[in-house]
Amino acid sequence: TLPSGKQIHEKFKLDLKKRPTIFVSGKVGAPKQIPAKNLKTGHMLTKLLKGMLEPHAVKIESSKDFKSKCLNKNVCALLLKGGSPPQALKDAFKNLLSTYEDVTFASVDSQNMLLIGLEEYLPEYEAGHHRFVVFKKVSGGLEAKDGRLVTSIAPLDESISFNNMSTLINNVKNGSNKPKKLSSAPQVKTRTKKLEEAERAKRDRATKKKEAPKQKASATSTNNDGSKEGRKAERDRRRTEHREGNPEYKEKTPEEKAEMERQRRARMHQESEKWNIGAEDAPEEGEPSDEGYTGFEDGDGEEYMDDVDDDDDDNEEEVLDLD
Repeated sequence: TLPSGKQIHEKFKLDLKKRPTIFVSGKVGAPKQIPAKNLKTGHMLTKLLKGMLEPHAVKIESSKDFKSKCLNKNVCALLLKGGSPPQALKDAFKNLLSTYEDVTFASVDSQNMLLIGLEEYLPEYEAGHHRFVVFKKVSGGLEAKDGRLVTSIAPLDESISFNNMSTLINNVKNGSNKPKKLSSAPQVKTRTKKLEEAERAKRDRATKKKEAPKQKASATSTNNDGSKEGRKAERDRRRTEHREGNPEYKEKTPEEKAEMERQRRARMHQESEKWNIGAEDAPEEGEPSDEGYTGFEDGDGEEYMDDVDDDDDDNEEEVLDLD
């Protein structure tokens, strides 16, 4: 009897009517009763206890499994099997399970299952080849109060071995490897040709998008299209041609460049002084200005007036004396 007055079987909801009453506690958390169907033979009981107590990779068969058993964990390492894994890979994974007790390990059969929203970040699927990726939870959860589940991904771009997988897990845990944040949670679907073609097209679009800046840079490296990049490329090309055609060219030192810049600024200042109107150039107060002045000088230096307003005499009709 517990201090609260309850019996142990009442607190942990153990059904004493099922004989023998066997439960497991400790590593699995609160006491869990062994179902009666697993008590029929010793082999069935042993198999269940091994699955509960020994570290093992959880099997992913649906999107619900994927979210609850892997993506909702702080760090989850997923093996995408391209077929029956060799014994060396099994041993490596078993060592990882015992080495990283705080990491969840999972596996999915890539021969029959396709992970939508994940394939474009991984090496392309090939039958018989296995892939490995580590997920790190960003925020959210499965409950509505937790918000939308957001995770990030760090794929293994090297060959699959214990050292490479272990290094990737360590780098994700200590932050030296920054996983890429996913816009949506991946989904597990049955592999079909239609889905394969869609994922292949998505992979091609992602590749083209990644290569587009490089292609733009290479296209503007030789052609001056008037853009900022084109003008810079043209200057660089001419500079290179000048240096190649001048064997005695010598790169200026930082001090020489600084002196050239100082002289350039001094010349600019001198030129600007010629155009600036200072206070001494302004007319004195009360002195009339020449604004509206219509007088000009002839070739002898004498001033004459251009009567621009009295054109009436020129426009009057001439009177002929017929007498």
